[in-house]
Amino acid sequence: MYAQVIVDIAHSQVDKIFEYSCEPGLEVGSRVKVPFGSRTMDGFVIGLSETPSYPTEKIKPVSEIFDELPALVPECFSLMERISSRYKVPKASALRLFIPSEMRLGKVREIYKSYAKIKDISVSISKSAKKQRECLDFLSECGEYAFTELCSEFGRGAVNALIEKGAIYIEKQRIARKPFEAISGQSADKKLTPAQLAAVMSVENTDKTVHLVHGVTGSGKTEIYLRIIADQIKNGKTAIFLVPEISLTPQMLSQLRARFGGEAAILHSGLSAGERFDEWWRLRSGEAKIAVGARSAVFAPLQNIGAIIIDEEHDASYLSETAPRYSTVHIARLRAEYNGCKLVLGSATPSVESYARAREGEYNLITLTERINKRPLPEIIIADMRKEVKRGNNTSFSSALREELGKTLSDGNQAIIFLNRRGYSQKILCRDCGYVAKCEHCDVTLTYHSEDDCLKCHYCGSKYRMLPACPQCGGIHIRYGGTGTQRVVADLNAMFPQARILRMDNDTVGGKDGHYKILSAFSQKRADILVGTQMVAKGHDFPSVTLVGILDADMSLQFEDYRSGERTFQLVTQVSGRSGRADASGKVVLQTYCPENYILRYAVNYDYLGFIENEIRIRETTFYPPYALVCRIMITGEDEQSALDVLKNVYEETEKLRAQDGDEFIFLNRMRSPIKRIQGKFRFQVLMRLKSGKYLKTIYDMAARYSDSKTFVYVEENPANLS
Repeated sequence: MYAQVIVDIAHSQVDKIFEYSCEPGLEVGSRVKVPFGSRTMDGFVIGLSETPSYPTEKIKPVSEIFDELPALVPECFSLMERISSRYKVPKASALRLFIPSEMRLGKVREIYKSYAKIKDISVSISKSAKKQRECLDFLSECGEYAFTELCSEFGRGAVNALIEKGAIYIEKQRIARKPFEAISGQSADKKLTPAQLAAVMSVENTDKTVHLVHGVTGSGKTEIYLRIIADQIKNGKTAIFLVPEISLTPQMLSQLRARFGGEAAILHSGLSAGERFDEWWRLRSGEAKIAVGARSAVFAPLQNIGAIIIDEEHDASYLSETAPRYSTVHIARLRAEYNGCKLVLGSATPSVESYARAREGEYNLITLTERINKRPLPEIIIADMRKEVKRGNNTSFSSALREELGKTLSDGNQAIIFLNRRGYSQKILCRDCGYVAKCEHCDVTLTYHSEDDCLKCHYCGSKYRMLPACPQCGGIHIRYGGTGTQRVVADLNAMFPQARILRMDNDTVGGKDGHYKILSAFSQKRADILVGTQMVAKGHDFPSVTLVGILDADMSLQFEDYRSGERTFQLVTQVSGRSGRADASGKVVLQTYCPENYILRYAVNYDYLGFIENEIRIRETTFYPPYALVCRIMITGEDEQSALDVLKNVYEETEKLRAQDGDEFIFLNRMRSPIKRIQGKFRFQVLMRLKSGKYLKTIYDMAARYSDSKTFVYVEENPANLS
């Protein structure tokens, strides 16, 4: 037999299929070790044949087979071809998406534990061997016991003697590392409302592959997803459930375990290597039938998929920012087409692209206009911070928010304070000369973190000691500028010393249980106020939260990005939806310096349809997605001149394309990136808007030609972040 193997090297020069001889029994999808030049490399078997394609004397044998069950399912190879072709990456890069990195690199294995079991209780034991008799009697009662613990209790000599006599034997058992083992849901199947039932029936009885569930916050979208999954499991199929934030996975896992028990497995990068390995194999072996996780779970090793759910489909986290730079919705659609299954996208604020496709009939549109308990959406109070400043209030809290916080706490309810900026202060500056502390490796200001009394770069992670004086002029008048979540907590402690406050941001959620511990404590009312970044904005359901404070609603409006208005509307709507989800009515205090902004006006009135119609009209008129394609060629390198030379060549080649077909190019220009340097690498870009994607292959090929060890060149389509 001969195996066609893709060697696990992500480089275009070896992006081809190699042939090796193998013993019968090797299966397609297996991971193998093969000789490659002077080394031995890992590889993936993508095909088998009985006859060789090359002279047999040139064909080397497979060195080792890793897994009893092939790691890759047949669908992987179809997706590999499409991902490799679409995003112009080596096939090995595409296949890596399907296997946990620790498993692929051999850094994690199954773990086993030895157990002692009764073999022959009638074995003769002398009266003087009391420990042996006690041990045998103990085992006969419990059936089996861990070998190490048994030796500790009765002595290794007694246990070994029983093994030699044939009274007991040792059996190795695989131990599953179970993430969030303490999480178990309480709820059973819930009776659907007529609107929910109609939504389920619409998904199941429509021929369209993609379904968009547009439901206001609290409208019961999750229960619709669970019913769709349950119907597919009953039919012998599997399902994938994606959420945008790792912080949402414990909550969703709880609901899935309540409904489906051990058939739900969790997959995301926050797990330990061992946990991720075991959960992945539970899905691959068929022991688990539902994968829940963030973006990477779209590659879960499931077969016969019946439904793929993408909750909060509008979220930018569903776009990968490392190669291959894929869209999760695009990958999910490929899997849905391959399996002939349903792809359900859900959101209270669908992306402009998704809603436009639904409006035009490409997606099946399902609308839920009311909350599940018929409660009204929370009242949004606008606090004009310009007036607050005129009244002498220079704090981060408006008088309206302070007053509402006081009422909420006195009523025994909870509040969420949202600010999408971590740290204590956004920057520190010298009042004498205007110096602003910046990272040595990145073109960004440093953020002051009070807990560590240091300055941190949020792009490369570098830390610096707090400045006792200005390094430029020696002045000691250092001022803090901008507010982060740490400072918000400090201010709240000063205003409400009796309040119990939790903070949730990237600095507080370390470890795989970080999100869960904070959210669990807040859910159990062990805190009165939760301060957080966008981690607290989506999907969470806290019945006692009756107040949400949005400290800087203008922040996302300040970005020079065609999506800034959309993101602001989505963020305000999503975080507002955390309030008043149970019996008590909710309120939201939205603080802004530009209350007249039309985006905020749409958000305050929960007028998604008004917002989306206006936004679609603007995009269509100005040729932005979904009516055009934003394409960016990024050039990064440690040597600025080399990067500039590549920028010049790339731009000139792109100019030639425009000269050939001027109608295709709506916009084309070259420039420094808004953030000029990150992690010591200078950044330049060629930015263009195209009417279609007909030149994408040419653009990708051009980027690959100019990319080398000194200068990295890559392509982004409709990038989530243009900075």
